[in-house]
Amino acid sequence: MGVTLEQYRLEHGPLRLEDAVDAAEKLLNQKYKTQWRKRGRRACLAVPVLSLCLFGIVHLINVAASLVPVFWDDHLFLPKWGEPGQLGEGIASYPTDFTRDVTPKPCHSHNDYWRRVPLYEAVHSGCTGVEADVWLFGDELFVGHSTSALTRNRTLRSLYVDPLVQLLDYQNPTAGFGNETMNSVFDQDPSQTLVLLVDFKTSGPEILPVLMDQLAALREKHYLSYFNGRAVLLGPVTVVATGNAPFDLLTANTTYRDIFFDAPLANMFEEPVDAFPDPSHRALPTFTQPPESKQVSSQSHLHRGKSGQGTVGTSAESHFDFLNSYYASVSFTKSIGHVWNGRLSAEQMRLIRGQIAGAHRRGLKVRYWNTPKWPVGLRNHVWDVLVKEGVDYLNGDDLIAMTRMDWTRKKHHGWF
Repeated sequence: MGVTLEQYRLEHGPLRLEDAVDAAEKLLNQKYKTQWRKRGRRACLAVPVLSLCLFGIVHLINVAASLVPVFWDDHLFLPKWGEPGQLGEGIASYPTDFTRDVTPKPCHSHNDYWRRVPLYEAVHSGCTGVEADVWLFGDELFVGHSTSALTRNRTLRSLYVDPLVQLLDYQNPTAGFGNETMNSVFDQDPSQTLVLLVDFKTSGPEILPVLMDQLAALREKHYLSYFNGRAVLLGPVTVVATGNAPFDLLTANTTYRDIFFDAPLANMFEEPVDAFPDPSHRALPTFTQPPESKQVSSQSHLHRGKSGQGTVGTSAESHFDFLNSYYASVSFTKSIGHVWNGRLSAEQMRLIRGQIAGAHRRGLKVRYWNTPKWPVGLRNHVWDVLVKEGVDYLNGDDLIAMTRMDWTRKKHHGWF
């Protein structure tokens, strides 16, 4: 039974035009909201679909671009170029290809034998110094950090001497083009010597004659730096003895020697007048003492036994210079100390400057080992300071970081 107009008026009052308009507006608003909801859902679905389409198009463009060299690639033009019996045989490569793009860097590959590819990895990175710890057992020099790490096939000859001979043979082909000078392993700088630091772990007097005998393969081809009684002639490889190496036996021959000493850097110190005048670490120090005023030891007797780097076979009268030594080294932590608050103190800078200048006065190359490794920010700061102060060889394990030679640039925030 329906409601009559009269009954509606009695219950709701008279019907007004405004009510009809409001009702119409509500219906329209509800309709628009429904439409916008539908459009929003479509947009949410469309955005990822369009993104996938865009990335798909980019991928297709990349694939197409990668196919472009197929039509112009020289290797595909003559795919067997340089192979035996094919065009280009014998001329597809150069003897110096191994290090043609390598720039030598003043860094020393610490414990180089630990690397996956000893020697080659350091040379490929541009390091101009490598290190081998040697232990004498029988008549062979085994390479390793400790006796527990030694194996029969990891010897000084197999890891360093023989590979160096092979590398240098490639760099110095006997092709009759008048090569009167010996090229080093670095094609970018053929005059750059490669330091082979041999750390004597067992008795120095016993290791020395075995080492001299094993270096014959390099010596016979004139690949070694040597002292001829008057001057030092640099060759492609400079052998430096450290650890228990006996200084007195190394220098016994006054007319010829091709093994140089790793001199004690701490004993080279000469008091600088301006120890730490400039926070940029660039100022050059001046000195009040002559180079020879600081002796190696306050004792007059000869040091023997396992006394450590720079002390075996030395006395108070021992004199170190470029005629008998090459490196001047010391433990950074023992000589300079720990670095607190992320910066070197004025006293530490005084020690660094005095040691570096004293070694340079004697013609020696400065090397600090056991520098901070972590945090990375501190390590980089110390490296940056040492290079600016004149250190000749950075000593470290991270070849990529050492050879970057730009440690002030941060790739990210923080010290890590």
